[in-house]
Amino acid sequence: MSTQQPSPRAAAAGSRLGRATGFDLDSRDEPGADGIESALARNRAFAAAGGHEGAVVFPTLRLFVITCLDPRTDPAHFLGLGLSDAMVVRNVGGRVTREVINDVAFIGQLGESVLPDGPLFEVAVIHHTQCGTGVLADDTFRRNYARRIDAEESTLREHAVLDPAATVTRDVERLRSAPAISPRVTVSGHVYDVVTGLVQTVIPACKLSRSNR
Repeated sequence: MSTQQPSPRAAAAGSRLGRATGFDLDSRDEPGADGIESALARNRAFAAAGGHEGAVVFPTLRLFVITCLDPRTDPAHFLGLGLSDAMVVRNVGGRVTREVINDVAFIGQLGESVLPDGPLFEVAVIHHTQCGTGVLADDTFRRNYARRIDAEESTLREHAVLDPAATVTRDVERLRSAPAISPRVTVSGHVYDVVTGLVQTVIPACKLSRSNR
């Protein structure tokens, strides 16, 4: 195990990023080497107990969740979702990207092919407090990240989730206005507080209409 200490410059950068996100980024705990093995052991127990039996393709709650990949924000836990309850897409920040819009459009088209009329499903966009994307507000981090992924630095600043109520509002509007999304899909916006464990609805579900597309 490495005992190398961070340089003063790196420590200062970590402190800035910690302030930007609201949590400690300086933890030096190393991941367990048996991480996937532990998960696979759980999988074997899951299969042996028949946990996979009865699963269905279309979600029983007619719910499509878009949220962050932060390990604190697993919707199976904070929403109490079981297998087949919902479709879930997780990315950095839980942002509505072009890829996410395409995913929703794909599921919408599948739904339309088997359900001739009526509502299809609700998309719940959920951002959270203390989101790690806050580091994108740090000029140094953002500049280095832009170089790493060969992206325009100016486009990355808007991905920072500093005010989750504001960013989830923008993402809901982006999804609602996307021409590819079926008008039979509803979209809502929510904020999950990682301190209290509660989800607050910011924008209630609303059916899309041809007039606002």
